[in-house]
Amino acid sequence: MQNNKVLILDFGSQVTQLIGRRVRELNIYSEIHPYNKPPKDIDAYSAVILSGSPLSVRGDDVAHPDLSEIKGKKPLLGICYGAQYLAHFGGGQVAASNTREYGRANLSYINGNELFQNISEGSQVWMSHSDTIKELPTNSVLLASTHDVKNAAFKINEEDTYAIQFHPEVYHSKDGTQLLKNFLVDIAGVAQDWTPDSFVDETVSKLKEQLGNDKVVLGLSGGVDSSVAAMLLHKAIGKNLYCIFVNNGLLRKNEFTDVLAQYKGMGLNVKGVDASARFLGALAGEKDPEKKRKAIGRVFIEVFDDEAHAIEDVKWLAQGTIYPDVIESVSVSGGPSATIKSHHNVGGLPDYMKLKIVEPLKMLFKDEVRRVGASMGMNKELLGRHPFPGPGLAIRILGDITSDKVRILQEVDAIFINGLKENGLYDKVWQAGAILLPVQSVGVMGDERTYENCVALRAVESTDGMTADWVNLPYEFLQKTSNAIINRVKGVNRVVYDISSKPPATIEWE
Repeated sequence: MQNNKVLILDFGSQVTQLIGRRVRELNIYSEIHPYNKPPKDIDAYSAVILSGSPLSVRGDDVAHPDLSEIKGKKPLLGICYGAQYLAHFGGGQVAASNTREYGRANLSYINGNELFQNISEGSQVWMSHSDTIKELPTNSVLLASTHDVKNAAFKINEEDTYAIQFHPEVYHSKDGTQLLKNFLVDIAGVAQDWTPDSFVDETVSKLKEQLGNDKVVLGLSGGVDSSVAAMLLHKAIGKNLYCIFVNNGLLRKNEFTDVLAQYKGMGLNVKGVDASARFLGALAGEKDPEKKRKAIGRVFIEVFDDEAHAIEDVKWLAQGTIYPDVIESVSVSGGPSATIKSHHNVGGLPDYMKLKIVEPLKMLFKDEVRRVGASMGMNKELLGRHPFPGPGLAIRILGDITSDKVRILQEVDAIFINGLKENGLYDKVWQAGAILLPVQSVGVMGDERTYENCVALRAVESTDGMTADWVNLPYEFLQKTSNAIINRVKGVNRVVYDISSKPPATIEWE
């Protein structure tokens, strides 16, 4: 991994993470760093990619990377803004395009360079820029064009410096992965040796060296990230890992006992702490979503700190932080980096905990976490579990929280989720859940009028949660689920289905 890694300099594009993921899919390790905060050990990278950006190279706020140790010395690929930067400051000309070049386009000319090997004319690419390269930089050659963009790709002569005005990382660029492979494998000579198995071996070795005989405490949530982090640490330090699984009273039906049993079956040293009454007490009467989150975070810290103190000489706190959290904590605009993201149930660690942080997953994307878990033989059901918010059902109960509302939503949620599993739909959905609305409506049950609660069902498809579309679940399934909820859950007489996408809506309602 150390000798075969790719540096991606981020200029603030919304899809920079996709570049990293596409490179990783080629079994090549990549790291994303802000263009103005590059790593000091440039020599450790085999190739460099410059990302796109919402900025213009012609603007006052142009992003100037220091390429003195990169350009002409290492294989370099500029994408969109990166390409325009190489042209504009290399003797070429970048100007505003007559029309915004956005969306699908097709390559109309390819000069046969190795960057485009196994890619044919007519291949669909995705454009997204308002500037365009009018004149190529000094000492360069045209590699490709589209019908509307003459200078769609170029190469600097006598250098392994390449530039493209389209985005190979997005799904709509049909041969984008092939182009990245051509650049990284055939031109830069990067080995495709980064696999889940190699990650496990290297990470366990590093954890042994880092932690020695120290004790580590980890807050388990029942989710994928904390579970995979626990298994990596368990492989490295065994009995010195102390896992704590806190029941905040806002988990799914039977989740506390079911997940606790599953963890113990994995050989982990786990302590279950039922603090549900403490959490519900702190939430009593609170309706504001942000205040509910903060109350849950505060109580979690208190409970977790009490349990950590009960472990003699514990020195480390392990967290399931993953790579998107790390990337998003660093400001491309030069602002201060956020502190290391805490466990998703914590929401910020106070100084008095005095524990050092260890984050075995901090360089992995979500899909990679699942693959690493699978390579360690972890349970498929656990690895395929839908994301579940840290505050749990508290942000799916709109308004104040009561034990009766939690009971109602747990029952509704169980019918919905179990129904998805029984009908082969669970794995086709990225995240699903039920929301208890602060709305009561008139209904009829038997010969009596009712005035009871309305619940909304939500199911979305996504890859990373940044964007999401609602899932078109079969009407027959929705009908059967609605009937089951109304007939079996006392207090509910109406069921609706949320057909909002993100954006403009969010996945959760609070």
